Amino acid sequence: MSEKKAVILLSGGLDSATVGAIARQQGYRLYCLSFDYGQRHYCELEAASRVARSLSAVRHLTLRLDLNLIGGSSLTDQKLSVPRNKVSADESEIPITYVPARNTIFIAHAVAWAETLEARDVFLGVNAIDYSGYPDCRPDFIQAMERAVNLGTKLGVNEKAPYFRLHTPLIELHKDEIIQLGIKLGVDYGLTHSCYDPDDQGKPCGQCDSCCLRLRGFAVAGLDDPLDYQG
Repeated sequence: MSEKKAVILLSGGLDSATVGAIARQQGYRLYCLSFDYGQRHYCELEAASRVARSLSAVRHLTLRLDLNLIGGSSLTDQKLSVPRNKVSADESEIPITYVPARNTIFIAHAVAWAETLEARDVFLGVNAIDYSGYPDCRPDFIQAMERAVNLGTKLGVNEKAPYFRLHTPLIELHKDEIIQLGIKLGVDYGLTHSCYDPDDQGKPCGQCDSCCLRLRGFAVAGLDDPLDYQG
């Protein structure tokens, strides 16, 4: 293979946009993968399309997964409320916005696509420093998943060395550091969407976990968030 290909898990949020820019800077041709999984913040998919275009992605694929049929999260069950003004500092307290096994599911699909592309590399925007406490954003989970996908795929078992690599360049960065890095790489954060509970026009609430972490990151970085928030 003469060209470097990478599958980018692209939600349309701040972190995944930054990861896409990192992969692009490293010389990869980008194959962006998003998921319509029944999330209440569906407008993030429009942001993902904008970001993919800005990154000059070779292809942007959106897969439909009905995780709302499973439920168990305020992001997929409209009967559950998204908490506001409550970012937990206790990593043992997993919030109701956690979607059961979401990153396990997403990584499996990303690797499946990477295998058909004969691409070794999958990039994820997971973070274990400034985050909501999701268990599937931790380094030990990513390491375990990388081993699993190399054990359970044709290309993985046919290679002497591990074939697939899961890249998580943001996993140990604070949100302000992520933003500053993205600015250096030319990321337009005005194209992104981070809110879990936007209004009917797609305006972010400014109060959910994701909004609070984002706003705090911009404030610490000494920058203005380009998004227009409710109120």
